[in-house]
Amino acid sequence: MIYREFGKTGEKISALGFGCMRLPEIETNGTFVIDQEKTDEMLRHAYDLGVNYFDTAFFYCHENSEIAVGKALRPIREKVMISTKCPLDNIDSRESFRAQFMKSLEKLDSGYIDFYHFWGINKQVFDEKILPLNLIQEAQELVKEGLLRHISFSFHDEPASIKHIVDNAPEMETMLVQYNLLDRSNEEMIAYAAAKGVGVVVMGPVGGGRLSAPASLYQKLTGAKNTATYELAFRFVLGNPAVACALSGMETYDMVDKNVAVASDETPMTAEEWTAITDSMENLKKFSELYCTGCNYCQPCPKDINIPAIFQAYTYHNVYGLHEAAKNAYDNYIQNPDKPGTGSQACIDCGFCDKKCPQHIKVREELKRVEQILQAL
Repeated sequence: MIYREFGKTGEKISALGFGCMRLPEIETNGTFVIDQEKTDEMLRHAYDLGVNYFDTAFFYCHENSEIAVGKALRPIREKVMISTKCPLDNIDSRESFRAQFMKSLEKLDSGYIDFYHFWGINKQVFDEKILPLNLIQEAQELVKEGLLRHISFSFHDEPASIKHIVDNAPEMETMLVQYNLLDRSNEEMIAYAAAKGVGVVVMGPVGGGRLSAPASLYQKLTGAKNTATYELAFRFVLGNPAVACALSGMETYDMVDKNVAVASDETPMTAEEWTAITDSMENLKKFSELYCTGCNYCQPCPKDINIPAIFQAYTYHNVYGLHEAAKNAYDNYIQNPDKPGTGSQACIDCGFCDKKCPQHIKVREELKRVEQILQAL
């Protein structure tokens, strides 16, 4: 296992972290419990192979993850780092923040928490809740009391907001963000944060599973054969020098072994290889018959059609050979239970998208064509 400097924390973190949101569960009459025996075996196996960072959260696994992680790691507690997260929806004071922290501490059955994240924040939550309620100051008090070791945040917002948070909260020592071959939107801000001494952990290194299925992407990008796309995805993320650790929500011994093998490579990707892969990704898109850059100039559509999302799903299929991911992305958009997506059938031929597209795509025509292909997958 390779260990990396974790920002300004003074810690050495394993290049692979264990994401504990998919621990094995057993359902009985609608009630879910974690299979503790399997969890113990898997987490300790990961530790034996060198993993020292375990990431959980209050709501993971039907609110049982923290309890299971605490039990599994109790015999080796002083040798590992546990990260968990504060759900901010019901936090309205320093007192409620502390109370929430203490609930996690109790569930983990530990004397302290290594990394406590302000969970899934954006600029609005940071400006309108975290700062005015002085929650960072309360977290600092927990540090002084020895209950917390490091203050962190996980992030879901526009990339520029990372700079805003890092610049205005130097107490934040680490951050957890989305980053992978298919979504490099946070790349510049990852580098910025790392340069400021913030330890960077990446979630979704295989694109939420999109890069874990068998595909021809590796061969398209490198010419090599018989190498799994998920391995390319991990090597790409760990090849970024600003990234300290990549999380994986591992569910089996086999997944642990495969990911540890990649994370044990001292040079998962040389700088030259990393640059070549990024260039190849862009060139693949450019030479596609549908080159949508995702600029969003075609938005908002008067009929609320998310054209970039549909074109992105098609890119998975047509450019990267990720056919299952393409089908899932399109179906998840159209069948979203909270807000079902709108497709080309709602188009009123206003022509707004065609006029605004800087790539001069015949958007209305292409939208109908690619939807037919995606629906047939």
